[in-house]
Amino acid sequence: MSHDVLSLWHEQAAAAGDDLTARAHLDGDTEADVVVVGAGYTGLWTAYYVLAARPDARVVVAEAEIAGFGASGRNGGWCSALFPQGVAALSRRYGRAAALDMRRAMIGSVDQIGRVVAAEGIECGWTKGGTIQLARSPAAVVRAHAEVDEDAAFDRVDDIEFLDADAAWSRLAASRVMGATYTPHCARIQPALLVRGLARAVERRGGVVVEGTRATRVRSGRVDTDRGTIRADVVVRATEAWTSTLAGHRRDVVPVYSLMVATDVLPADLWATIGLARGETFGEHRHLIVYGQRSHDDRLVFGGRGAPYHFGSGIHPDFDRDPGVFVMLERSLRDLLPQLGDVRVTHGWGGPLAIPRDWHAGVGLDRASGMAWAGGYVGDGVGTAHLAGRTLADLIVGADTELTQLPWVGHTSPPWEPEPLRWLGVNAGLRLAEWADAEERVTRRPAVLGSALAGLTGH
Repeated sequence: MSHDVLSLWHEQAAAAGDDLTARAHLDGDTEADVVVVGAGYTGLWTAYYVLAARPDARVVVAEAEIAGFGASGRNGGWCSALFPQGVAALSRRYGRAAALDMRRAMIGSVDQIGRVVAAEGIECGWTKGGTIQLARSPAAVVRAHAEVDEDAAFDRVDDIEFLDADAAWSRLAASRVMGATYTPHCARIQPALLVRGLARAVERRGGVVVEGTRATRVRSGRVDTDRGTIRADVVVRATEAWTSTLAGHRRDVVPVYSLMVATDVLPADLWATIGLARGETFGEHRHLIVYGQRSHDDRLVFGGRGAPYHFGSGIHPDFDRDPGVFVMLERSLRDLLPQLGDVRVTHGWGGPLAIPRDWHAGVGLDRASGMAWAGGYVGDGVGTAHLAGRTLADLIVGADTELTQLPWVGHTSPPWEPEPLRWLGVNAGLRLAEWADAEERVTRRPAVLGSALAGLTGH
């Protein structure tokens, strides 16, 4: 397939001179010190930091398609400090000190990615403008204040501030704005340019990236692929949504699709009426997740959940584009920003993200077997994958660091239910979010259904 049709981001990467042609595939059996399955952010950051610590290490990254084929190349372009479990949930599970350590590590990852981007000369539109989350209903205002209060109870670790209606509107001139929250800990990126640049940085450090090489089985000491076997002391599974396609991992995560649309390039006078002048990313305090950014080339890029989960953890190119979801996203965007008028929506794309049963990302290394893993980011993967890669590298080289003591190290999630329970439960959760938003539009109060949704996701 022509990879430039995967997303706007891939199309832009091709236009910038990256022809997206697959690197050479594995040519028969080989050996390495570390083999990483998956050339997305997790796998490439792991390789990058292992090679930074041990320049003589033999590191092979095996990718079924091309680097950045999956969520790493198609996502919403938020390099944020978001983690699937909030600080209060982490505190209940691990204690206050560990929860704060986790939050500070995530916040630090945002700036560390920026430093690597600058050091490696990766042109990916990096702009740290923070995130504004709009409240456009009385119920959303209640949730916004609750988020600020929670942050205050945890030493303002996330630096969240409440913006009144005027202050919020001055940042993003959206309709029916009643307030917002703002945190500085997020950067806008062009995700395909970041992941493709990172793959080249790994190669400059001596790593080997083989593409068009599909892993069929991942086990202690070896990765079997359709091009040969890679034997290694450490095997890293960094496959995120595609984990469900591996033998023995069918129920580890569910692949849920998130879809996006993008407008044509907007003129400066229109941007003056919209805002986002500092490169902020944006979303809403609602139950069904939406997210957006002002892209590096001045488009509005907007995405959200709502696409169905496909029976049997199905992943297929046909699922990347759902006309009904694209219509819903465009309608939501035009309702949010009516000043768009007749501006064209020129692109639509999507892809799967991974949701573990307990909505809790994990990272770890079993030293006895040499098996390492990371994933379960629930759509918050850009910053989390970087922290995972740094942590895996420390674990692999045997370094005892602050990162290896974080509470998510060693975490494994329980398996999802077998079908058809999995299909029924996941799609019911998606519909529950929609119904909770509908309930709030009618009652103008926090949804009773929202409590049920919070219980389902562990927040």
